[in-house]
Amino acid sequence: MIVTVMIPAHNEEASLGDVIRGIPRRFDGCKVRVLVVDDGSTDRTAEVAKAGADFCLSLGTRRGLAKAFAAGMDRALEMGSDIIVNIDADGQYDAGQIPDLIKPILHDEADIVLGSRFKGWIEHMSSSKRIGNILMTRITSFLAGVHFSDAQTGFRAISRDAAMRLNILGEYTYVQETLIQAAYKRLRISEVPVSFRKRTAGESRLVSNLPGYALRAGMTMLQTYR
Repeated sequence: MIVTVMIPAHNEEASLGDVIRGIPRRFDGCKVRVLVVDDGSTDRTAEVAKAGADFCLSLGTRRGLAKAFAAGMDRALEMGSDIIVNIDADGQYDAGQIPDLIKPILHDEADIVLGSRFKGWIEHMSSSKRIGNILMTRITSFLAGVHFSDAQTGFRAISRDAAMRLNILGEYTYVQETLIQAAYKRLRISEVPVSFRKRTAGESRLVSNLPGYALRAGMTMLQTYR
């Protein structure tokens, strides 16, 4: 069983190395490969990736998280991956929980598994981001017709079959779009509790402007639903 851990990254030189080193390389008969998708970084992200990851896909110019995620999925499928795990490069998720994340797929109980922060442990999340996450999760649940506790999580596992059936249409974020598509394609989605740590380096580049994020993510959700 080949598991590819995909890490989209833009200017994350300070935290990326620790994320890569924290990924377990063998467990439950799985062989793990690490793929970093460098989304047009202007710092040493690519150098850090090449020093620790098995593969580094450079997009040249910044294309945005959704495009980086889609490019990483395509490359992981080309590499023959049986399971694709996505984890953020900022170090807030615990890569050591990857074995727990993929268990439902290994046991043929799910096609997509979400690492739920709200079912697990959150060290720090600002009140504005907490409210935003809850609101966007409720909207995603409504559009998908499936209840989620954390539709915004960037820590998720996807089976090969599910990955081949998803089409990323948006350019900004993929998190809600993939779940709405998965629900309508009757893919099995489950959640497992995960830890979410305080960010120690840099700052969020996707959700630095909450109203802007909500507007752009909302447009993607409506496009997907339509």
